[in-house]
Amino acid sequence: MPLRLWNRSGRPAVLTEMSGSVNQSATRVWIPIGAALFLIALTVSAWVVPQLRLLHLLQGFIYVVIVILARRKSAWGFGAGVTIGVVWNSLNLFVTHLMQAGAVAFWFFVHTGQVRRPETMMVTLGGIGHFVLIIACLAAFFHQTTEDRKWWKFVGGGACSLAYFCLIIAVARPR
Repeated sequence: MPLRLWNRSGRPAVLTEMSGSVNQSATRVWIPIGAALFLIALTVSAWVVPQLRLLHLLQGFIYVVIVILARRKSAWGFGAGVTIGVVWNSLNLFVTHLMQAGAVAFWFFVHTGQVRRPETMMVTLGGIGHFVLIIACLAAFFHQTTEDRKWWKFVGGGACSLAYFCLIIAVARPR
């Protein structure tokens, strides 16, 4: 038996399909949340380690651009979000191991109430933000129509974000 809903006028209400809800949720809520978590991590880290301020200021622009492009449902923004998240998390998980060290520092804080290395804890927060950003960008990209889901734009956005990231590291890294 089908479910019928009635509006105030006494006529049957029109139900619409919720197929756009995943894309709307990913672009309107989760992408900005992932970017905001990472921006908080950048800000705290720059506050604690002054030598990182210029680098983190320049790095923050990537996430502002990602949010703007994602709200426009641009494959360029989705590609940039996935690529920068994967590269940054890979570096901090497998090369520097700072995400693990940050988790240990956070666990120490939970047990003792003492914060010893807040900048290291922020690497873990940034990694969590990137995981949210990666998943949300992928969900939004794959939910697009075939005409809007152009792989060359996705790859192009990733390449541009990676090139900018390498450039700012070369120019603004602490010496």
